[in-house]
Amino acid sequence: MTKPSTVPTDAAHDHAVCIDKAIATASAVCAERGLKLTPVRQRVLEIVWRAHAPIGAYEILAELARERDKAAPPTVYRALEFLMQAGLVHRIDSLNAFIGCDEPAKPHVAQFLVCRQCHRVVELDDPAISNLLTEKSRAAGFQLEPSSVELTGLCDTCVGH
Repeated sequence: MTKPSTVPTDAAHDHAVCIDKAIATASAVCAERGLKLTPVRQRVLEIVWRAHAPIGAYEILAELARERDKAAPPTVYRALEFLMQAGLVHRIDSLNAFIGCDEPAKPHVAQFLVCRQCHRVVELDDPAISNLLTEKSRAAGFQLEPSSVELTGLCDTCVGH
């Protein structure tokens, strides 16, 4: 199953519903794990989800700074670090950006397809890929941690240009 992480094109799509669902899920995950979802962490998560596309830390900081006088890079980076460790967001290393996780309750190796031209990102949710990576890692004497795999190429739209 693929889950596009770009802005949905459906005119009926309600971003507020996505954000509300992400915050409710984050609250439940944090409560279950004994983690504290502070107002700043929650706001950073809302900004990440509102983007529906990979968003950089400085873009998040700019948004936060419009709302809070004392927003500084360490505040955003600490919030993002917490959100990543809690499994609520993924870091897209090749873009130096972050994207919300649809399934934070289940630790997993996220698989991303990243368009090198337009930076569209699609997350694959393929247990067969995760299982194969886990199996091969164990055979090589490694224990995988929840992480991500990024494959770069061109999306269908960019191939046509």
